[in-house]
Amino acid sequence: MTRTLAEMRDGDVERYLERIGVERATITTDLEGLTRLQRAHLVHVPFENLDIVFADGVPHDQAAAFDKIVTKRRGGWCFELNGAFAGLLDALGFDVILLGAAVLLGGPSTVIDHLALEVSGGPDDLEPHLVDVGFGDGLIRPIALNRSGPQDGGNGAYELLPSPQGTTLARHVGGVPEAQFRFKRVAHRFDDFAPISTSLQTDSTKHWSTKPFATRLLDTTPPGRVKLTTDRLEVDEGAGATSRDVTSDEWDGVLAEWFEMRRPGPWPT
Repeated sequence: MTRTLAEMRDGDVERYLERIGVERATITTDLEGLTRLQRAHLVHVPFENLDIVFADGVPHDQAAAFDKIVTKRRGGWCFELNGAFAGLLDALGFDVILLGAAVLLGGPSTVIDHLALEVSGGPDDLEPHLVDVGFGDGLIRPIALNRSGPQDGGNGAYELLPSPQGTTLARHVGGVPEAQFRFKRVAHRFDDFAPISTSLQTDSTKHWSTKPFATRLLDTTPPGRVKLTTDRLEVDEGAGATSRDVTSDEWDGVLAEWFEMRRPGPWPT
C-alpha cells in the first residue's frame, strides 16, 4: 500500500506553498485561487523524468512525491505532480477527485496512463473544473467540466468533447481540435495507478526510460516555456521560441541554470 497525503499537516502546506512561491494568506478557495495555484505549480515545479532515466526510477507514493517536490526541490511526472498537488488542494479546502485518462497524443488508446484532477467545492462552492500540472505543455488554468464549447486554457483554446468512450480534452490548433487525453469522471484511488507507473518505467520502447527531459512554464506574458531534452534546449519567453544544441558536457550546466536541479545519476551506457 502506498503512503498518501490525505491529511497534509499545516507545516507541510506552508512548505509546499513556499516551494511554488505562494503565501497562504493570499489563497482563496475559488476559481481565481485555484488558477493561481495551478500556474504557480507549473512555473516552479518541472515536468521531468530524470530519476527514471538516470537513477532507480520513482516510487508510486504520494508522500515520496511530496518529499521529492518540496524537500528536494525537484519535479516529476503526472503521478507525482498531480498526486502531490491533489494533497495540497485537499488540505486547502478544495474537493479533489483523481481521474484516470488515456493519453491520445500518439493516436487512439484505451490505456489509462495519465492522472488528472477534478477540483470543486471548498467554502466558495467552486463548480467542477479539470486541473492538470503533469502534462507538459498542456492546460495552464482550470477549465469547467460542465461546460460545452471552447474554453481558455491559459495557453490557447481547449474543448471537452463527450463520447460513449468518455470525455476528450482537445486543444484547438489552427482552429482544429487535437485530442490530448480521454477520461471518465470516475473517482480513482492513487493505488490504482501503481501498475501503469511500473509498466511505463520499465518499458524500453517508451520514451520515459530512454529520453531525459525537463520542462516548465515561464512566468512571462504571454506565457512561455523552457524544455531541455537529450541534446537540445528550447526556450520561449513569450516573444518567440529559440533553440540550440546542447552537448553532454553542457547538459548539467543548462539543467542547473533553467531548472535548479542536478542530474541524479550517470548517463546510461
